[in-house]
Order: sequence, then C-alpha cells, then structure tokens
Amino acid sequence: MGTVWIDSLGFAAQEADIAAEDLLVADCLAAAARGDTSAYFDLGVAYSTGSHGVGCDLVEAHKWFNLAAVAGHEEAPACRAEVADEMTACEIAEAQRRAREWLCATTPKAA
Repeated sequence: MGTVWIDSLGFAAQEADIAAEDLLVADCLAAAARGDTSAYFDLGVAYSTGSHGVGCDLVEAHKWFNLAAVAGHEEAPACRAEVADEMTACEIAEAQRRAREWLCATTPKAA
C-alpha cells in the first residue's frame, strides 16, 4: 500500500507541475502580446529546449528569438543563430513568416 501512496502523490505533484508550466507559457504569451521583449526571449528558450510544458520546436524558437532580436534583446541574435544552425532554409522561412504574422496581429493599427 505504501507504494500506491507514493505513486499517487507523485502523480498529483506532476499534475501541479504541468499546470504551473502551462500558466508560465500563458503568462509569457500574454506579456509577448504586450510587446515584452523578455517574454519573447523566454518563449524562444522554452521552445528551443522543450521546457515549461512545450515540446521542442525550432521553428517556434526561431520565431520568438527573432522577435526578441528585432525588439533589441541583447542575447536573442546569438540564440536565433544557434537555432538556425539546426534548421533547414524552409524551416527558417516558416519561422520568419510566423514572426511577421505575430507582428501584424499584435501591432496596434492607426485609426
């Protein structure tokens, strides 16, 4: 019976960790929508390492590092280059397209 108790607690702790990771990504996405350069970078790190509840996705990582670099984040250009070294030209083009879409969707329009 002791083993079941430990497994059950471990499972509950794992669910709480997943919920916290989902919240972290959601918070970063909300901050990114407000133009928070650090949030762009943090999302790039999450996607490049497959951490904080997201899978490793180099296209998404490049997109976020690219947005952070354009916004002036000092570390982002080097991280973007590092990720790009592991991508095909088509993947880089897709990442750039997604970055442009993000900018179009989140940039305030003049009245």
